[in-house]
Amino acid sequence: MNHFLDIHKTDKADLRQIIDQAAAMKSARNGQPKGAPDAERPLAGRMVALIFEKPSTRTRVSFDVGVRQMGGETMVLSGKEMQLGHGETIADTARVLSRYVDMIMIRTFEEAVLLEMAEHATVPVINGLTNRTHPCQIMADVLTYEEHRGPIRGRKVVWSGDGNNVCASFIHAAGQFGFDFTFTGPPPLDPEREFIDLARAQGVRVDIERDPMKAVEGADLVVTDTWVSMHDSQSTRERRHNQLRGYQVNEALMARAKPDALFMHCLPAHREDEATSAVMDGPNSVIFDEAENRLHAQKAIMRWCLGV
Repeated sequence: MNHFLDIHKTDKADLRQIIDQAAAMKSARNGQPKGAPDAERPLAGRMVALIFEKPSTRTRVSFDVGVRQMGGETMVLSGKEMQLGHGETIADTARVLSRYVDMIMIRTFEEAVLLEMAEHATVPVINGLTNRTHPCQIMADVLTYEEHRGPIRGRKVVWSGDGNNVCASFIHAAGQFGFDFTFTGPPPLDPEREFIDLARAQGVRVDIERDPMKAVEGADLVVTDTWVSMHDSQSTRERRHNQLRGYQVNEALMARAKPDALFMHCLPAHREDEATSAVMDGPNSVIFDEAENRLHAQKAIMRWCLGV
């Protein structure tokens, strides 16, 4: 049994195995109807609980479809339907769910909820997102980069905007997959120093460059994310826009990167805010391949967790 809690907590060889298996499973489905089951059905007879304290489109659909394609069944639960951390402790919920299901995916707010769930569950737990990290997304991003441009090792990835949970997992991936990472954004929104130090300790270069035009020079991949959360107040939204306006990924910024640099955004996007439609729909954008690859990467993660 393996939990998939964060990229930096997973062995490098296992991460490579997951990416390679995801690519193989995607290739095996070429030409098949989208809803068709996989030829191999490693989750046959398995039940997976999908817990959503935080709303989702891509995470919910990709995990649900992935389990079904591999022959398993899902039970989708929302925070409102459960007594998670309210009428019952997280630990007790983990113990009870472990008697019913074979695996738990949780998308929540506080990292402590995820960690307590994993500590007390006797089945694998997958981090579908917390306020601090989003590892499944970055596994999909690595898969996407490599299917378009080859190995990501030694490449330069530039993140423009808010050093949020997705950015944090990208920094974890830099250390584990061996690529350099540059963050460009305002000081109040810098990524956590702990994560930067972890990556640097593994021998990769992690830089902070305030000038976005300088940051993207020589970039192989430019990434951004939404500036605001669905739960942000109007005053927070206005402040974020004022802080981040200079870090929009537009055609002028992409022109400073390598000519074949890819553009990624995990979606959902606020077009013309963090990135322009000209970039998002442009020839270097792989945002919809990236969205699709959540499915394939997560299928491989689930197989790794269960050892099947």
